[in-house]
Amino acid sequence: MSSKTFDLNKQLDDAILGGKAMEAFEELYDENCIMQENTEPEYRGKAFNREREIEFFKSVEAWHGGKVLSQAAEGNVSFSEFEMEVSLRGVGRITMTQVAVRRWNDAGQIVHERFYHK
Repeated sequence: MSSKTFDLNKQLDDAILGGKAMEAFEELYDENCIMQENTEPEYRGKAFNREREIEFFKSVEAWHGGKVLSQAAEGNVSFSEFEMEVSLRGVGRITMTQVAVRRWNDAGQIVHERFYHK
C-alpha cells in the first residue's frame, strides 16, 4: 500500500496547502478517525474532529503561505513535515512547523493522525 498511501498523503497535503483542507477531511478521514496533538489525549470520531478543525480554521485571520518540507510512506503509514505561516486571532503572525503521522485503512482513509510540534 506504500505507493497508494504516498499518493493519498500527497493529495491531502496539496489540499491543505491549496485551501481545501475541509473538503479533503470529508473525503479522506474515516468516520471513526482519531486525531491527537503530541501526547495529549486522543480526540475520537469524525464529527468531533470536524468541529475541532472548523474551530481552528475560524481562528486563522490570514494565511501567508506554507510548504511541505518532506513526505514519506511505508505500508499504511505516511509522514508529512510542514511549515506554515499564519496569523491567528489574539496571537498574531506565527510560523508553525509540525509533522503529521497518518495511519490509513485499506479504503484509503485516515484512521489515526498525530501531530508533533512544539
